[in-house]
Amino acid sequence: MKIHISHEAAQWYKNELQLKNGDNVRFYARYGGHSSVQQGFSLGLSTDVPMDIGVKEEIVGITFFIEDGDLWYFDEKDLYIDINQQFSEPEFRIS
Repeated sequence: MKIHISHEAAQWYKNELQLKNGDNVRFYARYGGHSSVQQGFSLGLSTDVPMDIGVKEEIVGITFFIEDGDLWYFDEKDLYIDINQQFSEPEFRIS
């Protein structure tokens, strides 16, 4: 599995979360919500320090990552993050 994040989406996170070069964004499985991959779970994010990285993508000076223990959520599929042009915010696709 891989993380594919567009430059625009990465920059959106950097601006909105007031991140600086060297910071991290973690994507993780959280209980509740709606998902097309795992019923009863949804995708969460935080600005945690990595502990046990399963996959990562570094772009615009930020490390976007998923811990090894959360890889099950993605069911061996890749995570794609881009900007939804209509709403000007990140949009996720898992495939």
